[in-house]
Amino acid sequence: MVYRDKDLLESIGQRLTSGHDAASFRSACFPWRAPVPLATFRPLLLSPFDPDSDHIGFYCVSEKKVLSKTLSDVRAKVACGSSCGWLVLMDEATSVTLLNPFVGARAPRVKLPPVGEHVATASSSKSVSRVHGRWILHPTNGYEDAAGRAIKLEDMRDVFFHEIMLSAPPDTAGRECVAMSMLGCSTEVAFCWVGVDGAWTLLDTKLEFSVGSIVHC
Repeated sequence: MVYRDKDLLESIGQRLTSGHDAASFRSACFPWRAPVPLATFRPLLLSPFDPDSDHIGFYCVSEKKVLSKTLSDVRAKVACGSSCGWLVLMDEATSVTLLNPFVGARAPRVKLPPVGEHVATASSSKSVSRVHGRWILHPTNGYEDAAGRAIKLEDMRDVFFHEIMLSAPPDTAGRECVAMSMLGCSTEVAFCWVGVDGAWTLLDTKLEFSVGSIVHC
């Protein structure tokens, strides 16, 4: 892209007053992102989405309308966080992916470490194990199936990563990014250095009750 094209994009970007238009503009391709910082617009709130579909909606607060997008990456996944403009998605195998929905079809997908046995043990008050690639929740009394039951996608947040927050966007040059997770039912939290660590590290908060929320300041 030549310099005059960059000037033209910046000129157009400065005239966008709608968060809906800004999101569409940024989604075209990577060179169209920089002229329109999405942070300058009012928040876009993620609406609940169907894991059997590849359509998601974002509610624009200032315009009181829903922006609909098609993202194949959300199919068969559950959202376990939205931080710094990125979605945190988890599948039934507890593989975790960061996805920016407003950077176009060729947007990078950033992988976070999956749930390990140590995280699974800390996350749930019940016994959890991994069998043939599936996580199994074992019974705590004699009235349930002794073999346990497979944990379904809709139960993943309640058992494992309930919410994951980022300290910074993972694509920000020169800034370190840490992901921290509130677990399903635990006084411990898990964290990792994005793109560096291959596993989550547990940190005991020493609280009397389970961690209810995580905020980055």
